[in-house]
Amino acid sequence: MIAGVADTHNALWHLFADKRLSAAAEAFINDAANARRKIAISTISLAEVVYLVEKSRLPAAAYDDLMQTLADPEQHVFIEAVISAVIVQAMRQVPRAEVQDMPDRIVAATGVYFGVPVISRDRRIRATGLRTIW
Repeated sequence: MIAGVADTHNALWHLFADKRLSAAAEAFINDAANARRKIAISTISLAEVVYLVEKSRLPAAAYDDLMQTLADPEQHVFIEAVISAVIVQAMRQVPRAEVQDMPDRIVAATGVYFGVPVISRDRRIRATGLRTIW
């Protein structure tokens, strides 16, 4: 069962124990892991990690580390949420005027589709009225 959807930065911050992850977000992810519930990471976040590595904004190993985490059967919290037509349909519930960045809209729509909060620091996502954790 999916407990929440992490945006790209929050997934990476949790994975690399980065202090920029809020205490509330860290607790939510840890509580999900302890309850054997999943935190979804959208496929668009995987693409964003590749893009950020190519721009030298993330370490070169960030993508490989994230993919290894997703593939690790001993890791019990993160799961990939593949972009599908139903998630694209859910984008219609995320106002484009408020969340103009397409990857952010897809992450938010993933939360809408699963009916779970989005773990995000992004003020535009948090301003939409969607359930968020930060």
